Amino acid sequence: MVRKSYKAVETGDDSTTVTAPASEVEAPLTFSDGLPLPQVMVFDLDYTLWPFWVDTHVTGPLKPTKDGLVVKDRYNDSYGFYPDVAGILVAIKEKNLTLCAASRTQAPELAREMLSYLLVPSSPTSPASSPKALSVFDELEIYPGDKKTHFSRIHKRTNIPYEEMLFFDDESRNKNVETLGVTMKLVRDGVSRKEVDAGVKLWRERNHRLKKEDS
Repeated sequence: MVRKSYKAVETGDDSTTVTAPASEVEAPLTFSDGLPLPQVMVFDLDYTLWPFWVDTHVTGPLKPTKDGLVVKDRYNDSYGFYPDVAGILVAIKEKNLTLCAASRTQAPELAREMLSYLLVPSSPTSPASSPKALSVFDELEIYPGDKKTHFSRIHKRTNIPYEEMLFFDDESRNKNVETLGVTMKLVRDGVSRKEVDAGVKLWRERNHRLKKEDS
């Protein structure tokens, strides 16, 4: 599968891959409808949180930028998150859900470095004081191999049932994690608040969690 790597640019152009500040992205509607949410939300990295393959499109060493919205590589190309990412990650943390990343990239160190330089901006006025993306995740499983291994380790470390896990990924082959009890939402154009809503609804249907529950 051949995909174009969309370079991020530091402008207000709609085609950029710079994430908007969380304050400018509404939380997914399912986060406030009173129905159950999965305890764990897990995201792939490549073509899910950002629009490139970190092991083929990006060349180290990486360089952080002042506002943390993009990272520069050896050739001064810029890379950043999809537009809704900051809002989604902040909304997940505000709901006290467990946030994880599960990637099978061949360049795990480069992926972690990317997450350590990219920020999750909360507002447009203070991007530099925003947390590093690396710090907002509760669990990071970034290495080559079957995604079922990634999830078995998340399960072991969190002691949370697989049935309480919702996974967003762009590759259909990774649906094999559903044999564990995980629900996977396939995304094709990166994660967005609409994709999160669709994923939560899919998780509710699969687990018969369609009614309000006592807290």
